[in-house]
Amino acid sequence: MPPTAAPSALSPSRAAVADRVIGALAGPGASLRGDQVAAVTALCEPRARVLVVQATGWGKSAVYWAATAIRRDEGAGTTLVVSPLLSLMRDQVAAAARAGLRAETLNSSNVEEWSRIEQALRAGDVDVLLVSPERLANPGFGRRVLDALAGHIGLLVVDEAHAVSDWGHDFRPDYRRVSDVLQRLNPDTPVLATTATANARVTDDVATQLGDETLVLRGPLARSSLELSVVDRLSPLERYAWVVDHLPTLPGSGIVYALTVADAHRLTAAVRAVHGDAVPVAAYTGQLEAAEREQLEDALRDNRVKALVATSALGMGYDKPDLGFVVHVGAPPSPVSYYQQVGRAGRAIEHAHAVLLPSGADDGVWDYFATATIPVAEQVERLLEAMADATVDAPATVVSLEAETGLRRGRVELMLKQLAVDGVTERVERGWVRTTTPWSYDREHYDGVVAVRRREADIMRAYTRGERCLMQLLQESLDDPEAAPCGRCSVCRETLPEGLAAAPRAETVRTVAGVLRGEDHLLEPRKMWPGGSFGVRGRIAPDRAVEPGRALVHADAPEWREAVREMFARDAPAPQEVLDACVQVLARWRSQWRSRPEVAVALPAAGFAELSGSIADHLAAVGRLDRAHLAVEAHPSAQDIRELTSSDEAALWRDAVTVPSETAAAVAGRTVLLVVDASASQWPITVVGGALRAAGASAVLPLLVHRRV
Repeated sequence: MPPTAAPSALSPSRAAVADRVIGALAGPGASLRGDQVAAVTALCEPRARVLVVQATGWGKSAVYWAATAIRRDEGAGTTLVVSPLLSLMRDQVAAAARAGLRAETLNSSNVEEWSRIEQALRAGDVDVLLVSPERLANPGFGRRVLDALAGHIGLLVVDEAHAVSDWGHDFRPDYRRVSDVLQRLNPDTPVLATTATANARVTDDVATQLGDETLVLRGPLARSSLELSVVDRLSPLERYAWVVDHLPTLPGSGIVYALTVADAHRLTAAVRAVHGDAVPVAAYTGQLEAAEREQLEDALRDNRVKALVATSALGMGYDKPDLGFVVHVGAPPSPVSYYQQVGRAGRAIEHAHAVLLPSGADDGVWDYFATATIPVAEQVERLLEAMADATVDAPATVVSLEAETGLRRGRVELMLKQLAVDGVTERVERGWVRTTTPWSYDREHYDGVVAVRRREADIMRAYTRGERCLMQLLQESLDDPEAAPCGRCSVCRETLPEGLAAAPRAETVRTVAGVLRGEDHLLEPRKMWPGGSFGVRGRIAPDRAVEPGRALVHADAPEWREAVREMFARDAPAPQEVLDACVQVLARWRSQWRSRPEVAVALPAAGFAELSGSIADHLAAVGRLDRAHLAVEAHPSAQDIRELTSSDEAALWRDAVTVPSETAAAVAGRTVLLVVDASASQWPITVVGGALRAAGASAVLPLLVHRRV
């Protein structure tokens, strides 16, 4: 979509207001730049639609502060800003105050203030209201707040607008609810969308959603303050050790990104084990409570920690202008998301490091992310069938749908939101209902989305191989017409910056391996039967439930990578290091047992009977336990099992494993240690553990050798 013509300039009176705001934000004498003036000028006019695609640090928020100040001076209503992160909202409230504007936010961390803020909104005393897309999708919020603002919103701002498009790297279904707001707006209300991470396809999609006359203002995306580097040829464990060794000498404070929550916690533990309080770090993930996230963000901003070891939960919106480095332990699956994350660094300093530590192990994570949000037709149909009788007065809840369908709760929530985008489901105040809109699987569209994601993964592979200038490659992935060699990355210079090239010390590698192997991985039991072909749904009764268990190896744990590869290459007795590690797991675990295990039972859920049997034999000998056996029929491969629904897999284990009479006699009234070779779903543990309980076992303690993802 070609951009419409940009207005030329602000009137003198409007320019004076804009200069006052920008001076308050950036210092005396500061003023808007060319594209900023064009955006603000457009937004001062009725029905304006503006999309700003500019590099991080360009000053996108200055546009909506200046436009808000002008419009409020001219009698317009409150500006509504839709923003993805609490950290951004807190920063924006403070920035608005500096600009002489009153900003408020309604989010999950300030519920006690909602009444006061809503009263101020109704009185017209709030200049800017910041809300999350999830809040927009909440019916109660719509009834209380949006209805009160209907027809009186002076400016609508959609920040991080690439999340509106499912072609973008961070599509969020709740963001599509912005379209509901657009339809309820006074038609004259101007709309601004901003992002730093949109290629041409995403830009066109967002602009189309805003309207045919959208003004698109797009600038160059190169970041002269960033020195991009790739440190290659490290094993997953050596990557951890590299961070441990180099973190103390990296400039200032920064962010170390990990691909998974587990990796964030493991790497944090490794740094602490070697450096203690001398190099303070903390793990930051989406699983933290809002208050704890806020405390950690402030600690990094105030340089009270050297680094936050974070997942992508710390990304959009976090603003620390002097962030000195961003290190990635594993590459994100998209060059667009990588550009967005490294863009946290070097915003107000002349030089910052952006270092990528890639590994072949990343491919599995990329494959997962490529398809994780794509709906599965059979699952959608099962969900909609379960909603058939839901009404506004008796809506379906996520918990009830989880029990009814056997789908995981997170999957149910995602599918409901995706269906709401298509108008097939609707969120009401106490749950969800199905609308009269029919649903059909748009295979062509979803195949296209997956193809785009896989092409982006190929670009990241080219980045890790250093095929050409790293900054140029990122710019090209965002369709930046000004992409050109930067002259300062590790490819352009043909060498790593001084201090980054050193390999991790062998002693550090050994220490990190020891620390990580000493960590325990909790195995939370499933709480619900899956229904469907399994035939039983609802909560698992206490007399059929297993106890919380332990996993020796979680996912692609770097400390066990080589051992896992060898162990599962063929079915053979477990190596001594694995046997010893299992004994140590039990030793750490025993203080939390309600009763000590008395019988060891092996379950080859992944088909490795010798492996699981040898571990059960060893633990029985060391712990003086009796040994009992299951009758296990042949079952599909691990790949085939991954393709099954929860109910089908549960039914498979119910039919494939039986408890012989002699085993039932051996476990009756006793605590069983259930040794399982590998599983991603935990259904073999849940179903077979339930069968052992039905046979008379008083408790089942699962020990899973490899928890797959």
